[in-house]
Amino acid sequence: MPVSGRRVGAVLSSVALFGVISVLAGVLIAGLFIPVAGLAGVSSKVAADELDNLPAELATPTPPTRSKVLMANGKVLAYFYDENRIPVKLNQIAPVMRQAQIAIEDHRFYEHGALDLKGTLRALVRNTANDGITQGGSSLTQQYVKMVQIEACQAKADEQCTKRVQAPTVERKIRELRYAIALEKRLSKDQILERYLNIAYYGAGAYGVEAAARHYFSTSAAKLSLAQAAMLAGLVQSPDANNPVNNTSAALERRDVVLNRMTELGLITASQAQAAKKATFNKKKVKPTRNGCVGSRYPFLCDYVRRSLLQSPSLGKTEEERDNLIKRGGLTIKTAIDPKTQDLAQRRVSSVVGAKDPLISTMSMIQPGTGLIVAMAQSRPVMGSNAKKGQTYWNLAVDPAMGGIQGYQAGSTFKAFTAAAALEKGIPLRKKYDAKRTIDYSGRKFSSCKGSERVYGRWRVSNSTGANGVMDMYRGAAMSVNNYFVQLELNTGMCRVTKMAERLGVKLGTRGRDLVDYYQDKPSFTLGSVEVSPLSMAEAYATFAARGIHCNPIIITKITARNGKNLKPPSADCRRVMSKQVADGVNSLLSGVMRNGTGTRARVPDGRPQAGKTGTIDSNEAVWFAGYTPEIAGVAMISIDNRKKPFIRHKASFRRGGVKGYRVPSSHFYLEGSGSGDAGMKIWKPTMTQYLKKVPRTGFKSPSSRILRGKIVTVPSVRGLSIAAATKKLEKAGFTVIREYVYSNSVKRYRFIRWSPGSGARVGQFSTISALFSRGRDPQVVAAEKAKKKAEAKKKAAAKKKAEEKKKKAEEEKKKKDKGKGGG
Repeated sequence: MPVSGRRVGAVLSSVALFGVISVLAGVLIAGLFIPVAGLAGVSSKVAADELDNLPAELATPTPPTRSKVLMANGKVLAYFYDENRIPVKLNQIAPVMRQAQIAIEDHRFYEHGALDLKGTLRALVRNTANDGITQGGSSLTQQYVKMVQIEACQAKADEQCTKRVQAPTVERKIRELRYAIALEKRLSKDQILERYLNIAYYGAGAYGVEAAARHYFSTSAAKLSLAQAAMLAGLVQSPDANNPVNNTSAALERRDVVLNRMTELGLITASQAQAAKKATFNKKKVKPTRNGCVGSRYPFLCDYVRRSLLQSPSLGKTEEERDNLIKRGGLTIKTAIDPKTQDLAQRRVSSVVGAKDPLISTMSMIQPGTGLIVAMAQSRPVMGSNAKKGQTYWNLAVDPAMGGIQGYQAGSTFKAFTAAAALEKGIPLRKKYDAKRTIDYSGRKFSSCKGSERVYGRWRVSNSTGANGVMDMYRGAAMSVNNYFVQLELNTGMCRVTKMAERLGVKLGTRGRDLVDYYQDKPSFTLGSVEVSPLSMAEAYATFAARGIHCNPIIITKITARNGKNLKPPSADCRRVMSKQVADGVNSLLSGVMRNGTGTRARVPDGRPQAGKTGTIDSNEAVWFAGYTPEIAGVAMISIDNRKKPFIRHKASFRRGGVKGYRVPSSHFYLEGSGSGDAGMKIWKPTMTQYLKKVPRTGFKSPSSRILRGKIVTVPSVRGLSIAAATKKLEKAGFTVIREYVYSNSVKRYRFIRWSPGSGARVGQFSTISALFSRGRDPQVVAAEKAKKKAEAKKKAAAKKKAEEKKKKAEEEKKKKDKGKGGG
């Protein structure tokens, strides 16, 4: 029978291919033992050394593994990863999965060495047939070597490296083969298979068979069925093109190819394959694993965790190294996040201010003495870019370094820092000032960190609560009297006050601005003109509650590497920043605010000792309440959002008066524009009341006599000095001189009476000395004297009347008597 031309051509082509393949095989095999470039003539020892020159990451590879963040109850909050991978041991992978992967990728894996020469030659023949069909010739070990090299390059974020290890060159292939041979000298087949199944990519972001099983089938690698295993095994070749979620028909077709191959190799029966082919893919069981904080239960707490990790030296020398470990290191990060408390705080915030409202509200809670963040809620709790739905990427409670967008003026909550600095200087709680309704401080001298300064420009301050007159610190704090605290601040010195706030942890909402340097010459500091982060205010007030121990806010309690080693979590760096005595003084002062001051409406009703301070800025654009017990400190804040109507400045619709009288669209609350009535009563009080139900009652320590009255000193003599000269001498000695008018029955009105306390008296340092002037006679004395005169006059008149009546009666009796005598 004659042979056709086509048949002859095929035979000739096969002969030619055989020759080409023979040459290629010879080059390939030779290349395994002779280094690639210019090493002809080297000794066999050099070639053997080259074989042993295996990179460490190939000998003991550690594939990138996802890290997980756990809440205090042990539940997962979020995962961080470059590759979603959960490493498992080979015995934790279903045997059918191992069989399926080997069957479709390298069925002779357990029979050949690193190089399957038969398979490689078959692939060369297949791939040179010019019919558009290609076949892989790499052994499973070779594939694993390539995967590891790619991972190593990606770990270094080296794109050139990644391209190099995937380059279609003979040199790259020979190097890969040499590594594979060396690898099989060091690892068993089972060890290589285990590593392969943990590093392979199965599409949809799932790396390794365990992550893939959970993602596609909501099961584990150990429980994979035949149909599921065959589908996963088939994905490795083209994980994106055959993704069953996006291209189910392609995935099922590829699965069937794997099942046919397993049948052909006798791993399963035809009936088993037929039954597996009937299985459908259930998209409802697909369980995507979120990467990062978006979509997590508490995205902003999660983001605080991530940013804290990026600042942790134990995770690496640079932020890039730390980020790499977080995403690839398989860390287990345990946090102090308590869902119950966080949900409690969130409910209270959201009940007052909604996500779409043109307002911003936060509630932050910190544990004194540990720095643990107990809650950090905000009115926009969903992380995202859809502003119309009330989403944001900004953590509204923190400073820019930790993901915040801006700060908020904290109002009179800053008066506590002035009080603390004053007490530390030695100015006592009983210090008195004449806090007049309005005082002009223009040009007034004060000390800054740079030396003597003067109040710049015209600055008149008025009290906002109606209280005024001579008062001590207790009264000044209870009624939040501006002109008490401005005078206290100026006498204490701006350097001391600003440094105190800094030591307590107050952080500005303006990036790159130093608190002390920028505000040490601005006396409006004590009135809360500073834009700060709410969390840092909770941090500062927690320091008072902890009797002067400051702790950085932390949320991570433990970090465990995948090898079981503990890494040092971010430190709270708890240390003393003020004496116990000063802290006790502040606690006593702010307890008075809750008992009989502006904070009474925010008071937790169980009668436990508590301290706090209200804060409202002049424009009513923000209202605050900062309060605490010895066990917990919390700060609630409501502010306008100056990027939303009606609070956009320079717009015709701009609403003056801030939140005062504003009706919140979501809750329909009318805000009154006060720290106690809005932030305190509506958010802080219900949150703290619920939280403290299971917390034992403890109290604050009473302040020492020195804090209460000051160090005892002697008032210098001012005898013989004019009022002005005496005032100057007393102020130089550290005393404050005020003019008081008292009633005097012996000194004429407006005339000087005496100094009180007088020369030689033993009083507290920095006490107030009063120059007493006469207000004239005491009205009560004058009234008493008038009453006495009136009574005496009345008595005299009555006696006179009585005498006249007696006289008249006597005269009448005499007439009667005389008349009787005449008739006889």
